[in-house]
Amino acid sequence: MSHRHASLLFLATSLLAAAPAMADLPDTATLYKNPQCGCCDEYARLLEQRGVDVTIVETRDIGSIKQRLGIPFGLGACHTIEMGGYAVEGHVPFAALDRLFEQHPDTAGIGLAGMPAGTPGMPGPRQQEWNVYEFRDGEARPFMTL
Repeated sequence: MSHRHASLLFLATSLLAAAPAMADLPDTATLYKNPQCGCCDEYARLLEQRGVDVTIVETRDIGSIKQRLGIPFGLGACHTIEMGGYAVEGHVPFAALDRLFEQHPDTAGIGLAGMPAGTPGMPGPRQQEWNVYEFRDGEARPFMTL
């Protein structure tokens, strides 16, 4: 192998090693949203870019879905996702999704309340830390801060 080929191989290997690890996400997900909400569609497109086949269910009764899945009161967001045996509430950053599916914690799901700017699917620059919570039986506790 020539010196040039060895250098290129080293560079390619170094770049792969430096790339952030991404967990294998489930193959499918169901995203529940209000029919008028466009940012939810964008989140679904971003999940699809990660290899997830997303079924979008438009409903005006998203509150009953949040209640069925145990989303803590007051910590809701514009959409709710069921994937891989977990509920995912809102525009959860993909680093938190990766952690969820790497660690498979004993929880009902994770969420990010509201619609913070700069999160996946939301326009605008990031304006604050993102406090992702995990929940079980309607009770929330910190999962990670990004």
